[in-house]
Amino acid sequence: MDWNEQRRLDKAAAADQKRKDADAAIQRTLKLRAAEDDRRRANRQADKAEARAEKVQKRRDKRERRRERAQAWAKNTRPGIVYQRGTLALVIASALASLPAQVDHFVSISLMLLPLPFALEGAAWVMAAGVAYADEKGLPAWVRWLLRGLCLTAAGYAASINWQYGAHIDPAVGYGLAAVTLLGPLFFEVRQWVSTLTFDTAEKKRRAEGKARAKHEKQRRKDHKPVVQLAKRLVSAAPYGTLALEDAFTAAWEIFYGTSTPGMTPAMHAQLLASRQSLAAAMDEANGAPISTRGRLLQMLHPAPSVLVSQPGSSQVASDLPPSSGKPQKAAQKGGRKAPPLHRRSKGDSVPFHPIAKTEAAIERGGTPRRIPAANGHAH
Repeated sequence: MDWNEQRRLDKAAAADQKRKDADAAIQRTLKLRAAEDDRRRANRQADKAEARAEKVQKRRDKRERRRERAQAWAKNTRPGIVYQRGTLALVIASALASLPAQVDHFVSISLMLLPLPFALEGAAWVMAAGVAYADEKGLPAWVRWLLRGLCLTAAGYAASINWQYGAHIDPAVGYGLAAVTLLGPLFFEVRQWVSTLTFDTAEKKRRAEGKARAKHEKQRRKDHKPVVQLAKRLVSAAPYGTLALEDAFTAAWEIFYGTSTPGMTPAMHAQLLASRQSLAAAMDEANGAPISTRGRLLQMLHPAPSVLVSQPGSSQVASDLPPSSGKPQKAAQKGGRKAPPLHRRSKGDSVPFHPIAKTEAAIERGGTPRRIPAANGHAH
């Protein structure tokens, strides 16, 4: 092989290797593009899933906010809340409507009288709040009426000033200002009166329960005086506040009578047991069989012997086959074969009767009614 031929082969091999390298580069590029497409596709799918989840969460949050607003609206529009807040709004409107006329009236007399209208309105409202405080603390009735009188005095004086101020303009203005001045404390007092009615109902129930409890304690001391005295001694012997009187009474009852069930005594337990035994005996007698636990147990341990029911003169030999229908049996021709003959017992192929069975059979042959012994002692 000459030099030219070798060079030509080298060039061909180099060209083939270059083509293979180009194909490999193209394959790598295609794989990279495919992987990039897959990544972008996965990112787009993840973004879509995240967007869907975000939309679902937004809808869920929106429903939750709507539900919370509905609950808040239902809570804030209850009759009691509306009544309380409405009264408070009327009180504020009354104070704002009555103060300007009083301020103008006193300032026109002297600038030093400027705090007087605020003092009058403040005195009226402080006395009204004092009535609510007296109701809350359960103070005597005369305290409440005293505070009401002071409240009406301050409000009435402020109303008279507003009436005089408005009467110079128009009588309707004077009456309106006076009414507005008095309506605020009046509405507040009505609200407090309604609240007191509810409080009085609960207080009546509490007092009735207290009276019933006191009556029960009095009857207990009367009926069970020794037990109550022992219970009080147990309470006084224990550290303060560690033993309740009810627990001490239960313990004292068990000390006296041996049972932790209040009201039960040994005599009453004995009476209960006797009553149960009498009831079991009466039910056994009525049903003709032991239904009590003791009777059933005795019947299981000592079952009554069975007595053969036989007629006088009847034979003890019987067939082992089931009884026939009462009609004379005929030889049945079935496939040319006859029915087998009835089996008859022979002497010595059966166990002899029990002596009780012989006694009962003898009594029956003599005309005496049969007696069947029972496990509970009754013969029937």
